Amino acid sequence: MPHSFSRILVHVTFSTKHRAALLTDDMREELHAYVIGIFRNYDSPSIRTNSVIDHIHSVFRQSPQYALKDIVEEVKRGTTKWIRQRWPVLADFSWQIGYGAFSVGQTGLERVVRYIENQAGHHKRLSFEDEMRELFRRAGYSLDEYRDALL
Repeated sequence: MPHSFSRILVHVTFSTKHRAALLTDDMREELHAYVIGIFRNYDSPSIRTNSVIDHIHSVFRQSPQYALKDIVEEVKRGTTKWIRQRWPVLADFSWQIGYGAFSVGQTGLERVVRYIENQAGHHKRLSFEDEMRELFRRAGYSLDEYRDALL
């Protein structure tokens, strides 16, 4: 087979360091556009990206040319640098060290897109920590594995 082909859909989420409430409404549109651009530079187009005050979610189609960790690390590194330059008051901005990444089946894509679009609604009743517990549970991880991931 002369060409590589893959259709790997990934839902990734990560928070600001210490879950600090730093992602304001006035920066959201620009932040999302910047994130989408980084995904595009890695031939991994964002299908939907959204954020709330302390974390971001994206679902994207992962390129077979790049490792997941390299894509996510570049999104985090690139946006950290950009946020610090664009908003000097956030000169110490950073993301948490880790991230959560979950595979998405083609048949579940629309559900994940709606979920990402409705982040503000979810977080009126659910904390980021509870959201991550639920994502881990749905992905088949035990509560012990979730606790270990948070350490």
